[in-house]
Amino acid sequence: MEALWNSNYIKVMAANFSLFFAFYVLTPLLPLYLSETFGATKDMIGLVLSGYTITALLVRPFSGFMVDSFPRKTVLLVCFVAFAIFFGGYLAASSLLLFTIVRTLHGGPFGALTVANSTVAIDVLSSSRRNEGIGYYGLSNNLAMAIAPTVGIFIYQQTQSFDVLFWIALIVAFLGLVVDSTVRLEQKDCSSSKLNKLHSKFFPLSLDRFFLVRGWVLGANMVFFGFSFGVLSNYLAIYGKEQLGITGGTGTYFMLCSIGLILSRLQGGKALRQGRLTHNASEGMLISLVGYTIFILMPTVSQQLNLQSVLLIDIGYYGSALLIGLGNGHMWPAFQNMMISMAHHNERGTANSTILISWDIGVGLGILLGGVIAEHLGYGMAFWTVAAVNATGVALYFVKTRGFFLQHQLKE
Repeated sequence: MEALWNSNYIKVMAANFSLFFAFYVLTPLLPLYLSETFGATKDMIGLVLSGYTITALLVRPFSGFMVDSFPRKTVLLVCFVAFAIFFGGYLAASSLLLFTIVRTLHGGPFGALTVANSTVAIDVLSSSRRNEGIGYYGLSNNLAMAIAPTVGIFIYQQTQSFDVLFWIALIVAFLGLVVDSTVRLEQKDCSSSKLNKLHSKFFPLSLDRFFLVRGWVLGANMVFFGFSFGVLSNYLAIYGKEQLGITGGTGTYFMLCSIGLILSRLQGGKALRQGRLTHNASEGMLISLVGYTIFILMPTVSQQLNLQSVLLIDIGYYGSALLIGLGNGHMWPAFQNMMISMAHHNERGTANSTILISWDIGVGLGILLGGVIAEHLGYGMAFWTVAAVNATGVALYFVKTRGFFLQHQLKE
């Protein structure tokens, strides 16, 4: 069996870690930053933060097309440069309007970069280790999620300065750029014959150049799971502080979530290697559903019983983190591999962008609607909505998505 951990694969994973560290070191604190610095309301915070995801969503279809049509390393490095530079824009933004503009535009290079980097990761993997390798590739995201929020919250508590965090994100992003620049990539997807035919392919354009149409059911299903995580990741800190009385647990929550993600990737590697994609997806989404339900149910149960309420809240809060991490760690690489299994070799970028587009739609809706619901009905109702949406996604998978994939996947 061919080697999995080649040098290029390790470099791409390291760069991916840098990318997501720069992203997650700010994520849990941005609602607090907008509230304290600019006096933004809850629904305004949701609107500002959702702009990042919406822009990433709009850019992803074109980034998949670019990655499949031009030299992937060139596309990768251009996107990484733009992504890193935008962190300097946060330092320069002196009003809520300027910050909103910078944050919204920043979603563009982020969306393109995640597609380009993950597609390069697939290219440097041997075909026999691809399913497994895609699963392990997610460990770099998970480690960033485990470390970055905790680091960000600790630094803010010590310095009370958001500018320090913006500088850290800027520096880490440029380090990732340096690492990716050393990756050696064969240009097998960008042969001269393909480039010579680019113009004829470009006119007329078809939807399949930007979105893997044959995988639309998987994409639609992923929207439900993205919605749930979008609300959780962006409103966890405020919900914990205002509703549960947990003021210092956000970093611990993300760390436990990431531990679950890491454990699931390690445990699920064998199943991915054996091609048991639907098994991993089923197991993962059911575990996540239990986690989301416990998260919102435990505070209600503790209030009704009025017995050891603090203990029950803590069990629900931190236990859900581990379960959601375990579930998402099984579900996400399974869905990504399922989507790639429905794509031809020269459609990998499009397949990657499609699954990420679907996730982004869900996350963006979660951030936007979560803020609106919280403003009018409270954070408790926002998280009950999360549980209901997640349950709907699970039902859709077993009723439609699983059978659709088994019927339409391509055989190598």
